[in-house]
Amino acid sequence: MNTAALRNTEAVQALEFPIPAGVYAERVVSVKHYTDRLFSFRITRPQSFRFRSGEFVMIGLPNAEKPVFRAYSIASPNWDEEVEFFSIKVPDGPLTQHLQKIQPGDTVLMRQKSTGTLVNDALTPGKRLYMISTGTGIAPFASLMRDPETYDKFEQVILTHTCRDVAELRYGEELIETTREDPLIGELTEGRLHYFASTTREPSPHTGRITTLIENGELFKALGTEPLDPATDRVMICGSMNMLKDVKALAEKAGLKEGSNAEPADFVVERAFVG
Repeated sequence: MNTAALRNTEAVQALEFPIPAGVYAERVVSVKHYTDRLFSFRITRPQSFRFRSGEFVMIGLPNAEKPVFRAYSIASPNWDEEVEFFSIKVPDGPLTQHLQKIQPGDTVLMRQKSTGTLVNDALTPGKRLYMISTGTGIAPFASLMRDPETYDKFEQVILTHTCRDVAELRYGEELIETTREDPLIGELTEGRLHYFASTTREPSPHTGRITTLIENGELFKALGTEPLDPATDRVMICGSMNMLKDVKALAEKAGLKEGSNAEPADFVVERAFVG
């Protein structure tokens, strides 16, 4: 028996409830709390688990005979030896009320199949890629911005992250910093990875909804770029439902066409995002 299988077997034996078919039982490696609303965690990666950077997977906890599963974007790139997630804390959420209490050594359940629209394959090549996120919608972009394939396909990679308060931006700030210093891809990001942070409640250098900052041109002025242009720009969108709808409308107004895995085009939206 290989080490991954042995680890899974040991984890399952320690659980009170049986593990459903088609599900991995993985160990929590680390947990980091950013605010009273946001935390990240990493779990062991099954040897057989394959995914494309930007995809999501269903995760749950072994705390019931029929575990509650929710869709979570994978925040780690496809080459990572662990699987990372970034989550909100919902006091009465069927899953997150328990998930926010996990500790290293605990078990997390993960379905074996990943999927999603926020992948490089769903976009046609372009000069620059805008990754527009709010809250924990930054997670799939945490994966994509650490994938060498993203830099093969685009000259510039621009991550925008909008949260209510400055403290909630910390995950994205750390992500940019560690990505630029990463021994594998740091060199690829030099002069090409750009970050734009904004807040909607607490004042910051850029305050307002990302849709407002796109419409009034503040985003493009800060980045030194031109407004969205289908000839050069590609867009990925992940976050709150209102933001998805509004940024999609702005992308279409600029002449960009929505793409998919089957028909790659100019922009894609993650509809399975929760949080």
